[in-house]
Amino acid sequence: MASTSDNAGIPEFGRPAPIVRIFGWSMLSILAAFLIENVLMVAFDFPGMTAAFAGGGALAWVQLLIYAAALALTAGYVLRTPNRALRRESDTIHRFNLYLVRACFWIVLLVGVADATIAFMRVENLLGLFMGEDAVRELGRASFVGNYIHIPLLIAGLIIAAFTRTLGFTWLALLIVAAELIIVISRFVFSYEQALMGDLVRYWYAALFLFASAYTLFDEGHVRVDVLYSGFSTRTRGVVNAVGSLLLGATTAWVIIDIGFDGPRSIINSSVANMEISASGPVGMYIKYHMAAFIGIFAITMLIQFVSYFFEAIADRRDEPGHREHEPVTQ
Repeated sequence: MASTSDNAGIPEFGRPAPIVRIFGWSMLSILAAFLIENVLMVAFDFPGMTAAFAGGGALAWVQLLIYAAALALTAGYVLRTPNRALRRESDTIHRFNLYLVRACFWIVLLVGVADATIAFMRVENLLGLFMGEDAVRELGRASFVGNYIHIPLLIAGLIIAAFTRTLGFTWLALLIVAAELIIVISRFVFSYEQALMGDLVRYWYAALFLFASAYTLFDEGHVRVDVLYSGFSTRTRGVVNAVGSLLLGATTAWVIIDIGFDGPRSIINSSVANMEISASGPVGMYIKYHMAAFIGIFAITMLIQFVSYFFEAIADRRDEPGHREHEPVTQ
């Protein structure tokens, strides 16, 4: 499956749409500022932007200035490029989102294989054959595995994604089938099963469904309960898609992001900060905190894609050239 759309037929310039562009790009800049603020709060004990209005001190004002700078950069970009076509903007955002999704797929592939291998060697007491007692002890600690195994693989995934052009949904699905097949054969033929085997399947399953959602939205692959939509004109569909992107899509994504990253004790932040592992402990994989982060990645990539979808929908409403023809999945 190709990871990039063909933008040869997308005009670079078009009729100005400053309000639409400022609104869409502001949503993305606020998202970026929110994620920066979240890191500062969780990792460096910053008080949060809202504390600036309650005597939170200089650190709170720094966070507030991050939002102001993000909005200022957005306004500056739109004002400097007044004739930038909405479809070109949509394609630019979509391509960036593709990179994020592609990187996430590489990361879960690398981390899944590496962590499953370490877990298997840890369970079968094979680590001592290749390293000393101190190293074996460290590989039994989630914080060590997370900091010195997972993070380097995360960086490697980001780098690899910059040089690849496929998303890999098909390959990840094939790996899930292979992992399931190994479980079946080992359980019913050899009467052997470990918790790590189920952990790996769940890890890859979660990645497949959550990370693929944004691209599926772009490709109109989500099932649409269609009563009237198929009979609408392109301009009317643009209105429906624009309103739906904001009122249903973006708002849902923002709710997930706000709840998931609501302070150090939130469902995502607390799990990631503590590098939480499953109840299976040392006999399983140390990737439970990754799966908590998957929820946030899902919401972030969907929000980015909804902004891209919003731009494209407004372009359809304005009957601008470059409209994509696709067959939505209806029910």
